[in-house]
Amino acid sequence: MSLIEARFEVLAQQGKKALIPYLVAGDPNLEITVPLMHSMVEAGADILELGVPFSDPMAEGQVIALAHERALLTGASLRKALACVGEFRQSDQHTPVLLMGYANPVFHMGYAEFADAAAAVKLDGLLTVDIPPEEVKELNLELNRVGIDNIFLVAPTTPDSRVGLITEQASGFIYCVALKGVTGAGNLDPEYVAEQVKRIRSHTKLPVAVGFGIKDAKSAASISTFADGVVVGSALVQTVADVVDAGGSSQDAIDAAVTLVASIRRGIDAATS
Repeated sequence: MSLIEARFEVLAQQGKKALIPYLVAGDPNLEITVPLMHSMVEAGADILELGVPFSDPMAEGQVIALAHERALLTGASLRKALACVGEFRQSDQHTPVLLMGYANPVFHMGYAEFADAAAAVKLDGLLTVDIPPEEVKELNLELNRVGIDNIFLVAPTTPDSRVGLITEQASGFIYCVALKGVTGAGNLDPEYVAEQVKRIRSHTKLPVAVGFGIKDAKSAASISTFADGVVVGSALVQTVADVVDAGGSSQDAIDAAVTLVASIRRGIDAATS
């Protein structure tokens, strides 16, 4: 059993739901990434999702796209994101960490080399936004070889005929996209999202976490009543960016992020206790 699967199992036994914060490696600088990761865990995160900066982040809204741009300017890359995971692991061996990004950097590195490098830093999962299930066999062979979960997105626009194909290739959990469009877009309709989660569960026993559009304790609480976890991305990235833009220090940015994540943790727990 992977560390991701084990975390979801323990949470289910406790009657709790997973809180999964997303941040971009290297945003606003590489020095803040690992301290921010540790702070998210202290604030109540169960799993960490670390974005790999990319020059054409097509699934991202403006907030996260700008974070990718800032991170690239600091020299962040796939290898440096892996280095952040390795540094995080020096003092935290228990919190699952996954990388979320795009196929090009992983393909360019080479699937076998990536798998070996990821295993060396004890990465737990990979989510590549733009690899279709029909083309994932070679990557899955390498990830399976080193025990790393391959996590897939299922969007509202995904035909039901393809949901089964996607879930057959996935492990760890399924990432249910709550909204049509890019990250941070639109307003959540919990009843609609609940139907999407139900649709996914008809194809798989994997846990289902919901992301895109979860911005605060209220929205996270509403989704956590039926999902196994919630992903918070754009709101967290914007919170850090706002502090830095206002002239705040890295510690100020971390403190603001902790305040948001802790609030969301309380909201989830209150809704599901």
